[in-house]
Amino acid sequence: MQENLTALLAKASAELAALRTRAEFEAAKARYVGPHGEFTVLLKQLGTVPKEQRPAMGKLVNEAKAQLQAQLDAALARIAGAEITAQLGPAVDPTLPSPDAGPGTRHPLTLVREEMCRILRKAGFTVVEGPEVETEFYNFDALNTPADHPARDTQDTFFFPESTRFGNIVRKVPGERCLLRSHTSTVQIRAMLKGPPPLRVVSPGRVYRRDTTDATHSANFHQIEFLYVDRNVTVRDLKALLDYLFASLLGRDTRTRFRPHYFSYTEPSFEVDLSAQHLPKVNKEWIEIAGCGIVDPAVFEAVGYDPAVWTGYACGLGLERLAMLLYGIDDIRYFYQNDVRFLQQFA
Repeated sequence: MQENLTALLAKASAELAALRTRAEFEAAKARYVGPHGEFTVLLKQLGTVPKEQRPAMGKLVNEAKAQLQAQLDAALARIAGAEITAQLGPAVDPTLPSPDAGPGTRHPLTLVREEMCRILRKAGFTVVEGPEVETEFYNFDALNTPADHPARDTQDTFFFPESTRFGNIVRKVPGERCLLRSHTSTVQIRAMLKGPPPLRVVSPGRVYRRDTTDATHSANFHQIEFLYVDRNVTVRDLKALLDYLFASLLGRDTRTRFRPHYFSYTEPSFEVDLSAQHLPKVNKEWIEIAGCGIVDPAVFEAVGYDPAVWTGYACGLGLERLAMLLYGIDDIRYFYQNDVRFLQQFA
């Protein structure tokens, strides 16, 4: 039996070394250690060995089994390595030039955001940012939004479960809920709470609302808002800034006009229309672009400003809307699809 084991190991070593595919390996494995394999048959013969020889013979069988298993493992590892090498292809030469198309570019929304901030910085504004997860105080209460306002309904705003906790968000009012901010006006409240006037801040960032996605709406989009607080701020100051802003961004032919509107945090409030027939894909004389107004005294009281001393204006608009006008884009979804063909147009 010892001779048979030695011959079997020699035969297996030569055969396993010649295998090239996993199918060949499985077939060879079955021939040796399968239910009817050659090694299995030798194991069954161990019962015919005299009783006094069985311990020594059993030791030889175990050693042979270990050697055969090592040969099988080595053959499988070699075949698996060859499969991976074939999948990877030829070795990469790190000294060759990169096959990449070249450096990327900034996203069109980033381009518009940075240009807006650059223009407003020239007018004395400072860029500030805040968290995208907010509480009801910053998103609604401090902005004079009534408790029964439709924006506070779960059908309009993304609220978190009451048990949700965030390490960087502190509830200012006991029991208030956390939510994904629906506008960047929350950053203006945080800026006013940090220090006294005068104050000029611009707050760009991502916001969230329960909108059905289509060519002009998205559940997440970007806003840019600006706030100016000082003594004797008037509507004339607001109009002058908007004229300067849009003329700088869209060209000297751009004009703005106000239409009366209602916002809970400004009084009086206005919708801002833009004359932009000189822009691509704009087919009417006036289009709505922003909302603005004089800051409501109730907002100043919420942040500790004396409304008898301080006045101010605030304005906000969507960056996607502005970018679509500026670049002639007719579907908001292009901004979020990561299509290189679209993005390369802004390189």
